[in-house]
Amino acid sequence: MGCFNLVLSCATHAAMSIWARIGDLVARVSSGALSSVVETMRTAFEGDPETRRRVAFSVAMIALSAKMAKADGIVTPSEVSAFQQIFAVPEKEAGNVSRLYRLAMTDTAGYELYAERMARLCGSGEMNCPLLEDILDGLFFIAKADGVLHDKEVVFLKRISEIFDFDQLHFDRILVRHANIGDRDPFAILGVNRGDSFETIRRAYHRLALENHPDRLIARGVPEEFIAIANDRIAVINSAYAMIEKQRVKQ
Repeated sequence: MGCFNLVLSCATHAAMSIWARIGDLVARVSSGALSSVVETMRTAFEGDPETRRRVAFSVAMIALSAKMAKADGIVTPSEVSAFQQIFAVPEKEAGNVSRLYRLAMTDTAGYELYAERMARLCGSGEMNCPLLEDILDGLFFIAKADGVLHDKEVVFLKRISEIFDFDQLHFDRILVRHANIGDRDPFAILGVNRGDSFETIRRAYHRLALENHPDRLIARGVPEEFIAIANDRIAVINSAYAMIEKQRVKQ
């Protein structure tokens, strides 16, 4: 899509190599089908699992954001800006992003098929499963960039979460971090019940804080640019725990 052929910010040499590899990956696909990109990814980076994880995350974000835009019916400038906040793509590699985005938009296969294949990569051990939440989180970030989560976007994201095998509680925990639905429920953010002991809540908080540490995200293939979004995520988690802690102290 032309709106993605923008002069984007500079990136590290490592990030540039990722985008070049994505370009090679897309070039290998002769069928014009998005699903073929995922299948090619299984063997394209043998012996280099770190690159595979980074490429898998980047391809998923590009392709599924394109599918989400198609479902919503419009791509807004704010969504493009949000995409650029997640990825710093070198100017010379922007064409590869645009090509993959157009491929996702025009592919006749539904987004469900692509999401299922990404989930299977996770299940087969080729991706770390927490990466699937990172993908969904990034899609939420793009979806809300225009200031509101539209019903069609929520339906799309809910279906993605189901394909990723997230239960309702898991999806609600992600949704409440992003949705403008008044006061955020700190218990929902931490994925705990109001009646849980404070020790149970504390363990849930520490688990989430550990899972979302920047070093953990980078290790599972999340680009460094995404860390700014992850920092917002951990800030919401910290705030929720502090709110619950304050409530319990008063009791």
